[in-house]
Amino acid sequence: MNQPKLTFWQIWNVSFGFLGVQIGFALQNANISRVLSDLGANLYSLSYMWLLAPIMGIIIQPLVGASSDKIWTKLGRRGPFILAGALTATIAMILMPQAPVFVAFITPMIFGLMMLAIMDAAFNVAFQPFRALVSDMVPESQRNQGYAVQSLLINIGAVVGSILPFVLTNVLAMNNQAELGEVAETVAWSFYLGAAIMIGSVLWTIIKTKEYEPKSYNQYKGLNESDKASFFKLILSMPKTMKQLAIVQFFSWLPMFLMWVYIFAAVTQTAWGIDPQWFDPDYINSVEQVPAEVIAAKGAAGDWIGILYAMMYISAAVFSAFMSKLAHRFGRKIVYAFGLAAGGIGFLTMGMFTDPQIVHLNLYITQVSVPAGAVGLLLPMAGVGIAWAALIAMPYSILAGSLPANKTGVYMGIFNFTVAGPQIICGFLAGPMLLYLFDNHAISMMWLAGISLVLGAASVFFVQDKLQPDQAQKQQDVDEAKTKTVAAEQGIV
Repeated sequence: MNQPKLTFWQIWNVSFGFLGVQIGFALQNANISRVLSDLGANLYSLSYMWLLAPIMGIIIQPLVGASSDKIWTKLGRRGPFILAGALTATIAMILMPQAPVFVAFITPMIFGLMMLAIMDAAFNVAFQPFRALVSDMVPESQRNQGYAVQSLLINIGAVVGSILPFVLTNVLAMNNQAELGEVAETVAWSFYLGAAIMIGSVLWTIIKTKEYEPKSYNQYKGLNESDKASFFKLILSMPKTMKQLAIVQFFSWLPMFLMWVYIFAAVTQTAWGIDPQWFDPDYINSVEQVPAEVIAAKGAAGDWIGILYAMMYISAAVFSAFMSKLAHRFGRKIVYAFGLAAGGIGFLTMGMFTDPQIVHLNLYITQVSVPAGAVGLLLPMAGVGIAWAALIAMPYSILAGSLPANKTGVYMGIFNFTVAGPQIICGFLAGPMLLYLFDNHAISMMWLAGISLVLGAASVFFVQDKLQPDQAQKQQDVDEAKTKTVAAEQGIV
């Protein structure tokens, strides 16, 4: 029995909640290094602190994937996990900026790390079911479109999350500066607003998406009964495509971790010309007073990081809009490799933009004055955005076609090892490399990120893709002919 095709808006509703979750995730990625630095962390220790994120992912996503494969409720089998993750993340996002308030009971740094762990764990509870939901609800012929739409929504949400601190500073005139041990006002309110939007969008998906009940799902996927294979047996018997993608994932996610941890320091040191010593809490505590220009530069750079991330996600959203058609025409591997290579070039060219001359920009919603080097960084970040769009859509689109339908959730969870593993390795090595090899000059970590993405692009061509471009088009045409009237008869979404 052929699985019904979905309309565009049905596919949109399936992933709409990911927009809100990504707003929260973008706020975390763009601001946590800034928050932890303001609370007292040095550059050497930042990578160890960021280890919390991939560790949460590597523990939680397989467990959530396996559970959501087996549990059926009135909200479906993915819906309860998506909702639980969003609610928990909301609480953590509200509490995170309150770290200085709890100073009487626990150091702000420790409290901030605890909230980071809870927040990232909650995001992971929501992430994996959203990935599996597309595989569940969208037929093979529309899968490229399904993950491309999800990528588009992810990037729209990421743009909103990234620019919130900048907008609050430059439009609503909130304070973007923080002394050691504090959290900037703009960052705090960004987290509050992001939490509210996240809950609303997740509820939209839960309400608008009606998951298949077990009988229909099994018919559409050609299943009879569940295989009781153990978790470790599943790992050993994972599809060949999954193993090949793991190599690409290693080279793809290592640079993302480097960017999240060090781009704030890299941009502040290069475009604003701030000496690396001002990222060392011991040095800061040894001087009587931090110069006002250093505090101002860190605040301005922190806001501009949001604009750079926004450019990255806008570029990713634009590329996502065309990615499905490009994949059908040229093949998913070509599009995947092109995207990673574009990001690699972006990271490798970041060190070129160091012009300190102040330029005045009219951003329509506000006017801002920043170094010319900071403006120039928009170009390489556009390349990184293309890589981001490819790595959050193409591997899942390729992988989904090689997975048994009754184990999509658990395999998607296991596949998260290939996302979290490189980050964990990087977390242990990055700090010593930055300190002992690069003398705390964070731009060097962006160069490492670029080399890694180029290697990732090359490794894509060793991946076996089940569905080639001509086969995808033929299958799409056949499915459209067979199921033209079925979707109207089904109350699916």
